[in-house]
Amino acid sequence: MREAGISGPRACPKGLRHGFGIHALRVGAQLHMLQKWMGHISMTTTAIYTTAAGREEMQIAA
Repeated sequence: MREAGISGPRACPKGLRHGFGIHALRVGAQLHMLQKWMGHISMTTTAIYTTAAGREEMQIAA
């Protein structure tokens, strides 16, 4: 992460994973595909990403 210039509290595997999920949906990935990519058993878990619209989430996805 240091080499990529990623720093701060979200510079962790979970932060990167969350950013990926948000970004994938924002660029048009279908929810069922994101479920598969993220390895979620429940669609309810994946659907959480559809509600992430705050400034912090937008910054992570960027």
